[in-house]
Amino acid sequence: QVQLVESGGGLVQAGGSLRLSCTKSGTHLGINAMGWYRQAPGKERELVASIRVNGLTNYADSAKGRFSISRELRQDTVHLQMNSLKTDDTGVYFCTANILGRDFWGQGTQVTVSS
Repeated sequence: QVQLVESGGGLVQAGGSLRLSCTKSGTHLGINAMGWYRQAPGKERELVASIRVNGLTNYADSAKGRFSISRELRQDTVHLQMNSLKTDDTGVYFCTANILGRDFWGQGTQVTVSS
C-alpha cells in the first residue's frame, strides 16, 4: 500500500521560509511524477508545484520565483522549498505522487503564514 508522509509545515511570519518534505513508502513501483497541492480555507485544492521523473518541473504562477521543488530519486522523496512566504500561502499542503497512472495523496501538512 502506497503511503506518502509529509513533514515541515508550521507557522511562519510573512517573508519567512519553510521547507516541506514528502517521502513515499509501501511500494517499489516507480513514480512518474510527484508534487504539492495547496488548499486554502474555503477554496479548492490547487497545484503549487510538480516534478516529473525526468526532472521537468511545473509551478503555479503564484509560486514562480519563490518556491522550488526538488526530488531525491533513491529515497522517493520530494521537497518544496518555500521562500518569501505570503499570507496567501496559508493552507494545507498535500503531497501527491503519480504511480503507473494512479494518483496517491498524503494526509496534508498545515502551513500558516502570519502578517
